[in-house]
Amino acid sequence: MAYEKFAYTYDLLMEDMPYPQWIRFARQIWDQYGSPRTVVDLGCGTGNIAIPLAQTGLHVTGIDLSADMLAVARDKEEQHRKRSSFAPGGGLLWLEQDIREWALPERVDSVISFCDCLNYLTEEEQLLQAFRQTYEGLVEGGTFLFDMHTEAQLKAYAEMQPFWLKDELVSYIWTCELDEARCEIEHDLTIFLKDEGAPVYRRIDEVHVQRAYKLDWLEQALHRSGFSRVMRFADFKLQPSDERTERAFFVAIK
Repeated sequence: MAYEKFAYTYDLLMEDMPYPQWIRFARQIWDQYGSPRTVVDLGCGTGNIAIPLAQTGLHVTGIDLSADMLAVARDKEEQHRKRSSFAPGGGLLWLEQDIREWALPERVDSVISFCDCLNYLTEEEQLLQAFRQTYEGLVEGGTFLFDMHTEAQLKAYAEMQPFWLKDELVSYIWTCELDEARCEIEHDLTIFLKDEGAPVYRRIDEVHVQRAYKLDWLEQALHRSGFSRVMRFADFKLQPSDERTERAFFVAIK
């Protein structure tokens, strides 16, 4: 994943993302199946979910493959600690690891992976590896919560593209190309970021590839990985997913 330069513009581009909704979904599930003390956030990015969870008293380990993303996350954590206190017990640990091979010394109560992070695993075996590793990293009764873009969402991207943004600080042109046979999409982004204090823009080129999987296959893959119970929901709501679902949410219990 090409996040090296992208990391430093990520929050500007993602400021409208519904991070509170992801946190609310997790809280709703935890209220039903047990509130965790320890949480792993796979593909944590710049910490937009991990930091608010830690502020409420959870001990959160943010795992990401990008050292640059984690550097931004650490800077944000430092700024948050200067401005506000963390509830007792709350803590953060940032680790540079592959989400297919992540490991901690002790098992945790819950694992989350939001913002369609797992769509970046574009081969079935890669996804199965991440599922098996997560199963091993959970305590008995632990929960695995994640969301993924569906085939319907990737097809919508392909139909609606190109996308563009023109802003004072950052602008972009975003095109997509869909491989319908694999339901795999390539996002090509050309980003123009204004350099602070200079009347010029810096150009950043990014390519991101995601794949959507059949929801039934995902459910079966979670069971094959060892999870005893699997539930799936639609678009941030505790309602069953269907063919119109754009963002499918899964809850798997060990």
